[in-house]
Amino acid sequence: MIRRFFRWVREHWKLTLVSLFILLLIGMAVFAGGVTAWEYTNSTEFCGTTCHTMPPEYVAYQHSPHARVACVDCHLGQESVLRALPRKAMEVRHVVYALTQDYEIPIYVRNLRPARDTCEQCHNPDKFSNDSVKEIQSFGNDERNTERRTILALKTGGGSSREGLGRGIHWHVENEVWFLPNDPLKQDIPYVREVDAEGRVTEYYDLESDITPEYVAENEQNLRRMDCIDCHNRISHKFEHPNRSIDEAISKGIIDPSIPFIRAQAVNILTSKHESHETLNAAVENLDTWYKTTYPEYYEQNRALIAKAIEEIKRQAGESFFPEMQVGWETHPNNVGHLEDPGCFRCHDGKHVSPEGETIRLECNICHSIPRVAGPGLPAPVIALESGTEPESHMDSNWLARHREEFDETCVGCHSTYNRGGSDNSSFCANSACHGTKWVYAGLNAPGLRSYLPEPTESSEPVIEAPTPDAEFVPRIPHPLDDQRIGQCLNCHGPDGLRPYTEFHVTEGFPAEACTECHKLAPVLTN
Repeated sequence: MIRRFFRWVREHWKLTLVSLFILLLIGMAVFAGGVTAWEYTNSTEFCGTTCHTMPPEYVAYQHSPHARVACVDCHLGQESVLRALPRKAMEVRHVVYALTQDYEIPIYVRNLRPARDTCEQCHNPDKFSNDSVKEIQSFGNDERNTERRTILALKTGGGSSREGLGRGIHWHVENEVWFLPNDPLKQDIPYVREVDAEGRVTEYYDLESDITPEYVAENEQNLRRMDCIDCHNRISHKFEHPNRSIDEAISKGIIDPSIPFIRAQAVNILTSKHESHETLNAAVENLDTWYKTTYPEYYEQNRALIAKAIEEIKRQAGESFFPEMQVGWETHPNNVGHLEDPGCFRCHDGKHVSPEGETIRLECNICHSIPRVAGPGLPAPVIALESGTEPESHMDSNWLARHREEFDETCVGCHSTYNRGGSDNSSFCANSACHGTKWVYAGLNAPGLRSYLPEPTESSEPVIEAPTPDAEFVPRIPHPLDDQRIGQCLNCHGPDGLRPYTEFHVTEGFPAEACTECHKLAPVLTN
């Protein structure tokens, strides 16, 4: 049979060549078409515009830090075609769901590749990241949109423990941490497991949950190892909370801060319920009438500023509000931070306790320095880039829950304590970044936590609301002071300098040399 075939080919060689040429053309066309289809279906435009369910994610993606990263680099991974092809074939089911409209809204991702196979291909976890100073500008809801600046040092950390690093926020990448969420969005985490380098396991249970070791054992397959996306979950599709987006627009001058109550008005509109973009835009445009009626004189002189603000608010609405898909900042929480969403407090809420009584620490200075607040016209306050010597009490994993009930004369050796527990920034203990914020997701008041805390101790120092010239309580100076600097206190501490200061200190004729007559020098702390 083989001989007959080759005999036929020799006798009909012209037809054979024509047939081979046609087959070659067909093969080239199929190959070119396949490559073109592969590239097109891998394109960001296809993912974001061809599928009618994707507009919210596509819009959010376009103004994200990853706007130049192709969707498939994260959702399929940066791998060879042979390995990516089977994964992509499995995603054909989404096309069927879209054609048959067999999906529920809002839509959430269910099968995202591990960050170790995606994020860490570009963001090398061994790379050491230095700490960074961050200034956060926010504005009040008063008529003047009063500015408030919060300055802190982010303890980003990073690197490998092999190099003596692996600390800071990125400790969670270097170390093995597992958790068991109670919901698909991973906002409720009642159980956390830490495995150290020697394989020792520490388990933490939420005091306010009814989770048991038996339940954890039964759901072992649902445990998730923590990676980048568990914190940076909105890094490529960010629906910004109005509080943050409006503050940012004001800080950049896109919305003029001189417009009365513009912050309060904008946030109120963007956080209210609206059935459609049309009703939302109508509410924004109504601001023009409101200012014309409420502030007629200002309106006549600043129409352009108000019109610009209205356009910015409408733009923000178009990027964070999608009523047809029921998607927005409310439906997609952001796990970076701990104000509008649980974020860090999902685990670091102060009430995840191990059987040995150790708690996943809830302390400001684990991931960043103690925030310092500056008001309008004041210079940025001084922040410590390195932690000083801390007493043994501060090392307790329950210290933040305890510190409000324990106070003695040793506290003033390091901290100014005027109006402790207040929020007027008159001292370290009256920090509005701590006490002036309602911490919705922190668990310091969990009833079950009381059994892990000692009884409150009474203060041996009198409580005063503010320093006065004849006050008996004399705070210590919480930093070194030598003979050369005595008398120069007002160079830094004054109405145009650092806090704390009070009016009687800066009255005319006040001798700077008198500071140390009342204020004691801080004692030297030792380990």
